[in-house]
Amino acid sequence: MPLTQCDTVHTLMPDSPSSFTIVDVPGAVPLMGHISTFRQRPLESLSEWWRHHGDVLRFRLGPKTFYLLSHPDLAEEILVKQSERFVKVYNPEKPHGLALVLGNGLVTSSGEVWKRHRRIIQPIFHRSRMAAMADRMAQVGEQRLAAWKGREGDTIDIAAEMMQLALEVISQTMFTTSMTQYTDRVSHALQVSIKYAFDSFSNPLSPPLWVPTARNREFRSVMRFMDGLMYGLLAERRQSGTHHDDLLDLLLQARDEETGEGLSDQELRDEALTIFAAGHETTANALAWTWYLLATHPGAEARFHEEVDRVLQGRTPNAEDLDRLPYTRAIFEESLRLYPPAPAVHRKATTTTTVGGLSLPEGAFVLVGTYNLHRHPDFWTNPDQFFPERWLDGGRPRSRYAYMPFGAGPRTCVGLHFASVEGPLLLALIGRRYDLQLAQEKVEPYLMVTLRPKGGLKMRLQPRRVPVGAVH
Repeated sequence: MPLTQCDTVHTLMPDSPSSFTIVDVPGAVPLMGHISTFRQRPLESLSEWWRHHGDVLRFRLGPKTFYLLSHPDLAEEILVKQSERFVKVYNPEKPHGLALVLGNGLVTSSGEVWKRHRRIIQPIFHRSRMAAMADRMAQVGEQRLAAWKGREGDTIDIAAEMMQLALEVISQTMFTTSMTQYTDRVSHALQVSIKYAFDSFSNPLSPPLWVPTARNREFRSVMRFMDGLMYGLLAERRQSGTHHDDLLDLLLQARDEETGEGLSDQELRDEALTIFAAGHETTANALAWTWYLLATHPGAEARFHEEVDRVLQGRTPNAEDLDRLPYTRAIFEESLRLYPPAPAVHRKATTTTTVGGLSLPEGAFVLVGTYNLHRHPDFWTNPDQFFPERWLDGGRPRSRYAYMPFGAGPRTCVGLHFASVEGPLLLALIGRRYDLQLAQEKVEPYLMVTLRPKGGLKMRLQPRRVPVGAVH
């Protein structure tokens, strides 16, 4: 359907609690659509378009038409009620976006492949395993704090530090190995590859991977390194014959119920890299934003430190402490609301269908605007304000699907329980020793698949003086 600046489509479903209008985003350029604006400021574009034009928008990136949906009722339709009709976008013949990095893993796959792999991986993230994993998380956190000892009073990039910490947590919990020696190379490889993936999504006109441009060569180089790392982990575990009851064991031992066959080497690589990359990138960014929010809201920071001192009494936190740290958890929830690691969820319609009374064509690309949902004034009081107290005493948004930092429906993030333990636990562990003070004037969110602070986040590593009586 051709798009113009003034075209709108209005469809009303009589029994629907909400009626929606599709609005075409103004400013489309012939052939290019909105590529230029979107590439320069992707998050701001999605947010400002929504604030100015409403909950259902249509825009173009080159030849591709996208629908941006930013209402909880529509999110429920796409991700829950009609989840079988809206699938992940994966084409093995012509992969783009995250599929260029992760292959056909849990984040990118659909249909029977996804169902089978989800069944294999789900048990490692079961809530019953979280207590033991919390102990390992805390050990890794203490090791990281020991390395900070000589840097007290210095200015550090807390975004990079959280990335390194979360990388080591996922390595030791999921793969029973340390990645400390590869931290810098892994961080660089993931930054290059994820940016490349996002650029391939936001600019469908970019040169294909086989063209020997400098960017394509760099992408191929970092992917060779990551492939070598993943295949190396798998080979080492096979050769050693040891069992750790971790993710690697589950993947290697998995067998098809009908054929008895295990996962292929490519499938093993895709799933290992998916958990490795997605399992630390999202939590690291969430933690970085949390430290930023605390540093800019001294009242919340003071209440956070008071709770941590009172509950922990100077000791290392464990899983049982989390129930006694409700404000710490509320801080993390509120950070995920304001800065969700994945600001939009991408799907493709497998058939012509109706959503909220609106007709969407087969093949339509849909973005569920998580960032917008989390700030929707119809469902949140003072939506742009950092207010952790809104999560205490069972406080929830006015709609279940107004808050979905881990997605919703059958494809809810498999690591939900893992992240829900890791985030508050590491906040408490670090907060009991340090007061992280903002050391830069301007902080901008930067959308690169996940939402990270642009150019890092400089903070002063200030040791805390724990009040007398707070430590045994």
